[in-house]
Amino acid sequence: VQLVESGGGMVQPGGSLRLSCAASGFIFSSYDMNWVRQSPGKGPEWVSHISSGGGSTAYADSVKGRFTISRDNAKNTLYLQMNSLKPEDTAVYYCNADSFWGQGTQVTVSS
Repeated sequence: VQLVESGGGMVQPGGSLRLSCAASGFIFSSYDMNWVRQSPGKGPEWVSHISSGGGSTAYADSVKGRFTISRDNAKNTLYLQMNSLKPEDTAVYYCNADSFWGQGTQVTVSS
């Protein structure tokens, strides 16, 4: 099983980034997926969830209206479109399926 995040980087406040998570080694289309983030000195924070078929999504209040989760089951890939980024969005972002975790991708929002 492998989950590989990409797309992180440094962006100014108000900017946008699109994270991707490439999945392999399991039946991606059968699993609900999550994005979880962790900032320095803080515990993990759940960000967003999407059902296995993509028809149901949920967001933390802190990102609702700014982030959009999606998936392409044909490409075994999970996405997180992040708009109107704020400094408090700075964190390592992880994709998660059941007990499987990626290595994370760093997002830094700073002027």
